[in-house]
Amino acid sequence: MAEQFEQLAPDHITFIGKQHLYFVATAAAEGYVNLSPKGMDSFRIVNQNTVRWLNLTGSGNETAAHLLENPRMTIMFCSFDRQPLILRLYGQARTIHPRDDEWTSVSGDFPHFTGARQIYELDIEMVQTSCGYAVPFYEFRDDRQTLTKWADNRGAAGIRDYWTEENRLSLDGKPTGIDPV
Repeated sequence: MAEQFEQLAPDHITFIGKQHLYFVATAAAEGYVNLSPKGMDSFRIVNQNTVRWLNLTGSGNETAAHLLENPRMTIMFCSFDRQPLILRLYGQARTIHPRDDEWTSVSGDFPHFTGARQIYELDIEMVQTSCGYAVPFYEFRDDRQTLTKWADNRGAAGIRDYWTEENRLSLDGKPTGIDPV
């Protein structure tokens, strides 16, 4: 039932474009595995072998810490309302921070979010699809605005303060590479 591909095919790209939710998984050599749901308008396909996603400020910063130690990343999409399908992207990822020269050119591909923290770029090594027959039906209603309102209320300076207070270390005490300056 599972099929593997070396890169994204046109039907994969179409499927991804219709999804409102995806999941990102990373892990360091030791410690907790991180698995996070992502949504909003935060995912972009650069080409058949490269994708990027915009990470917004949140309670943790596990992905950043993991990638400093181990660049593996898996991104998963599921169909909840059409023909069942699970699509996973496996590869090596890197972090682009607002302090990086490249930030200006790549962040322009996403809407402006006050809480934009990093952009992750995944070089795809394998695409895998599987049936998804056990994934339940759900209907998308709308994106939540809670996180964007929270970040807008804090403002850019407040977000940088939050990074210093809450986002510099992972759950395992590993540095995340966030630099609020």
